[in-house]
Amino acid sequence: MPTIKKIKKIGILCSGGDSPGMNAAIRAVVRTAIYNNFQVFAIMRGYTGMIENDIVELNSRSVANIIQRGGTILKTARSKDFLTKAGRKIAYENLKKHGIDSLIILGGDGSFRGAEAFSREFDIPCIGLPGTIDKDIAGTDFTIGFDTAVNTAVQCIDKIRDTMESHDRLFIIEVMGRDAGYIALHSGIATGAENILIPEAKTNIDDVVKSLLEKEKRKKLVNLIVVAEGDDFGGALEVEKYILKKMPTAEVRVCILGHIQRGGSPTCLDRLIASRMGYHAVECLMKGPHNVFVGIMNNKMNYIPLKDAVKNKQKIDKDWLKIVKILSS
Repeated sequence: MPTIKKIKKIGILCSGGDSPGMNAAIRAVVRTAIYNNFQVFAIMRGYTGMIENDIVELNSRSVANIIQRGGTILKTARSKDFLTKAGRKIAYENLKKHGIDSLIILGGDGSFRGAEAFSREFDIPCIGLPGTIDKDIAGTDFTIGFDTAVNTAVQCIDKIRDTMESHDRLFIIEVMGRDAGYIALHSGIATGAENILIPEAKTNIDDVVKSLLEKEKRKKLVNLIVVAEGDDFGGALEVEKYILKKMPTAEVRVCILGHIQRGGSPTCLDRLIASRMGYHAVECLMKGPHNVFVGIMNNKMNYIPLKDAVKNKQKIDKDWLKIVKILSS
């Protein structure tokens, strides 16, 4: 077995987009680390803060009353400088000033890619926590923030459905998901959408129009299309434009939910998985394995090497697409 590098001081940061539940994970990391006699340092604004030496020590009270809050108390950012070896060298020198000898990173695959390169170059043990609303990281059934984001989308779509029913309208709802369609898929199934358009499946827009025309013949005038922003046809506005071209008399409305999906108090599930992952991140630094991200598969902890995590994307099972087709008929 490889020798586990002894650590004394842990740095924690958030990188990339924020997601509900990050604060619960931060709280779990800080309190688990302090319980095991480690010092913990907040690296503010992600890798940018590491390069700019925006680093402060945390104690147990620093994370009081945050488990229910959305966003992240550590702030988050994307850093172009950290993509360069020179930028990473500056970041390493700043960690040395504080004696920080290990890192826990909350983020997605891009954040893990940076952590993997940094660990390899400077022999700093890194642990990743999958904080992304997109649920697009292979190796975990859950990512921190997905459950809250999809429930936010469902609540919004339910409200919109009330006005759809009142006016016999077709609504096209755009949800987040530039590269992954899980929010669209789950929220669309949960709200009874007639069509769900996602990046993982090529959109045949003529089939969508055909299905709407068939429903129109049956006097089914209330219809819902949920589309991920990264769908290959171009998003909700492009879908609307094409449908009106083919069905000029249709009552069509578009609603783009946008960043409302990132905010808000995390659900119970997101708080639980974030707390569990945060605890196990510190356990990994103490006992191994290092340079992994912490996931949950089949309700058991799953540790994926960062170098593998950055290569693989979560894939959507074809059964989901079959379910959509059958239930929307």
